[in-house]
Amino acid sequence: MRGYVFHRCRLREERGDRHMTTTSEYGRLQAQCHQILNDLHVPRPYSLDGILHWVEDLRQRPLVLKELPRDAAGTGACGLWLSTDETDFVFYEARTAPLHQEHIILHEVGHMLSDHHDGADSGLDETLHSLLSGLQPHLIRRLMARTRYSTDEERRAEMLASLMHSWGEPPRPVGAPGRLGAFLGVRADDGR
Repeated sequence: MRGYVFHRCRLREERGDRHMTTTSEYGRLQAQCHQILNDLHVPRPYSLDGILHWVEDLRQRPLVLKELPRDAAGTGACGLWLSTDETDFVFYEARTAPLHQEHIILHEVGHMLSDHHDGADSGLDETLHSLLSGLQPHLIRRLMARTRYSTDEERRAEMLASLMHSWGEPPRPVGAPGRLGAFLGVRADDGR
């Protein structure tokens, strides 16, 4: 499809990709991401709705959340960021725990905040074509698909998502019930 600019995270490790090997690398990334969030004045305490509204204001465009079609699981993606000239779309895996859904969405927001657009790919597979139905090819500016975390961009987006989610949250309950509740997105304070 001509006219699309398509960026997605590569599905396989390629030469040159590497994992963080030291705690100092991890610490540097964490400090850089804290600085990004502080410099951008990301709202505290954490609320997904609050962050999404803030991103819309920051980018001066609507941010639309959509469930990722079942067929997209075959691409290895559980989250996609698609940017047109007028709107940002975040597609997320709906068949996972609510807490994981939030993390997927925040990961894509992390790409937006970092203005990531590496990993250009000139071809779209059939599944991703279905995501774009109804959108004219010249409107698509950027598409990021979340499939792996070994690139610097993916690590940064993942760290930003984790930090945003942890801002202002009360400590999680300990023990098996607390871990299960955290996994399922159940919070004692709001009855979910």
